[in-house]
Amino acid sequence: MKKHNFSAGPCVLPQEVFQEASQAILDFNNSGLSILEISHRSSAFVSVMEEARQLALELLGLENKGYKAVFLQGGASMQFLMTAYNLLQDKAAYLNTGTWSSKAIKEAKLFGEVVEVASSKDKNFNYIPKDYTIPQDINYFHCTSNNTIFGTQMMDFPSVDAPLVCDMSSDIFSRELDFSQFDLIYAGAQKNMGPAGATLVIIKENILGNVNRQIPSMMDYQVHIEKDSMFNTPPVYAVYVSLLTLRWIKNKGGIKAMEALNNKKAALLYDEVDRNPLFKGFAATEDRSVMNPTFNLTDESKKEKFDSLWKEANINGLSGHRSVGGYRASMYNALSLESVQVLVDVMKKLEKEG
Repeated sequence: MKKHNFSAGPCVLPQEVFQEASQAILDFNNSGLSILEISHRSSAFVSVMEEARQLALELLGLENKGYKAVFLQGGASMQFLMTAYNLLQDKAAYLNTGTWSSKAIKEAKLFGEVVEVASSKDKNFNYIPKDYTIPQDINYFHCTSNNTIFGTQMMDFPSVDAPLVCDMSSDIFSRELDFSQFDLIYAGAQKNMGPAGATLVIIKENILGNVNRQIPSMMDYQVHIEKDSMFNTPPVYAVYVSLLTLRWIKNKGGIKAMEALNNKKAALLYDEVDRNPLFKGFAATEDRSVMNPTFNLTDESKKEKFDSLWKEANINGLSGHRSVGGYRASMYNALSLESVQVLVDVMKKLEKEG
């Protein structure tokens, strides 16, 4: 039986995607070759890469607006470095909302001055800072749209005169935004898009070429754009599965449809967290993540019982991150409303059985 997968990532993907991707391992497009053994320079894979890059821009509403999409490796952690390498000449501003933005700040400090405009560290990152001031003389402003560990999410984004850079690893393609307000978006594939191994970067080309340092080829966005994500051997299978997932999103009605379903799932779970006296939410109510709800037991003596119940219900990946404890129900695009209902039913059962 397939489990209800609430893992924070690598995460649940659509069953249709698994079926097509598994067939491609045996025989890719009736070629007599596996997707795992075809040349990344072959016309068959070049067309996969081109469609994946085009479809990413299409779904985000960024076609013909000066943006390029590239698939790279190294995860979002590599982008902490590449962003600063390519954009930070003198000073950059960062909003610190958790573990990943803290890591991004650390990397950026290797290249110039970093101004931390605000931080929610004082309350273990359970909220998104508000009413902060962003300096004028910066090369870019960096933020993290959704914080998987702490279960917070930015509901709006500041208007800045400098390029706006956003780590959207855990909520890209999950909700409608004006994506043209961002100049650079990066996201590891392993949340809403595909398996681990590929990273999508969306770049507005006119922000590049403004630093005076020499950038190693592998770190240079312009090199990867010019080579159409083929400067070195790309993660072929991860890109292919990402393409299948992007097609699935489009066929389901695009980001608008994803957002509608995601809001239903979040409302179902948060309503139970707020109603059930045995649970309490971790994140500030106004900043609660739709993707990664975090919650705790009000009575830790119930932990063994609750853990037993959700495991018996065929639920996977519910334990919270060690820095928060408790529970985290990651609910990415492909997780069904039915799976969330199973979790809610378990929470109700705990309350009933005491």
